[in-house]
Amino acid sequence: MSEYQIIVTVQGVDKVGIVAKITTILAQYEVNIEDIKQTLMQGHFVMFMLGNIEHSSYSFKEIKEALLEAGKELGMEVWVQRKEIVDNMHSI
Repeated sequence: MSEYQIIVTVQGVDKVGIVAKITTILAQYEVNIEDIKQTLMQGHFVMFMLGNIEHSSYSFKEIKEALLEAGKELGMEVWVQRKEIVDNMHSI
């Protein structure tokens, strides 16, 4: 299952519209959000999302590029990784 899962991390100064922008991109690219966690620490916003791209008609690369562009527009740092890569890094 993890071969279709992606981890999206967003962080930066808190502002209105971060969650809306990122989740809208995921919906447009047919990514199912399986889990989401966010926190605000002294004005610093951090969000982790687990998405599933199994039924998306878009490639991982296309999804990643769209999310990175959204991050630039928001002035936020965005990372997009395949979950299986993260899992394998932690098993070494």
